[in-house]
Amino acid sequence: MTGKKADIFFSESEKQTISVLVKKAESETSGEIAVMVVDGSDSYREAEIFGATLLAALIALVAVVLLQHVTVWSFVPAVIVFWFPALYFMRGFPRFKLVFAGKKRLEEAVRDRAVRAFFEKRLYRTRDETGILVFISILERKVWILGDRGINQRIDPQLWPAFAGELAGKIREGRAFDGLCVIIEKLGCVLAEHFPKRSDDTNELPDEVIA
Repeated sequence: MTGKKADIFFSESEKQTISVLVKKAESETSGEIAVMVVDGSDSYREAEIFGATLLAALIALVAVVLLQHVTVWSFVPAVIVFWFPALYFMRGFPRFKLVFAGKKRLEEAVRDRAVRAFFEKRLYRTRDETGILVFISILERKVWILGDRGINQRIDPQLWPAFAGELAGKIREGRAFDGLCVIIEKLGCVLAEHFPKRSDDTNELPDEVIA
């Protein structure tokens, strides 16, 4: 799910800097770092419908109370009338529906989207399976860091949630660029320790932000 928000999440100058930092981080390691930004990881249709229903019911209740006509025969039609505007509101301001999705649902959606992106973008096609994806989902303001099999054989995968949480915190503070720069540097150091540069190493993944 890419779109305009993902395209402009980082400015052009920031994208150039990120690309340079990725190249610098990879200059000391055979590991490969890819950064991807998407608008959102899921449409959350069930939360959208549930939220619209509750909002329509609330508006309908207020309306029938103000009209002093509180009966099921006035309330139900009012819910139906307000349901489509409520649904339009949920789609226009998608962060509201996240309230009805639940934390676990959001985590699973971002994780699943990151895994899908890893394969869709062919990030697994490195010689030694040393690709690592920094996946940023704007809607949820969440980050998932995913290492390929070669990476996770030498580095504890539990390290990635700590890095992801750090970057997600910076995103919520409105400092996504600064946070990403720090994480790229940290990833470079970790990768250089476990996957030192090889003489025949080649750049196998894009250094530019994928959106």
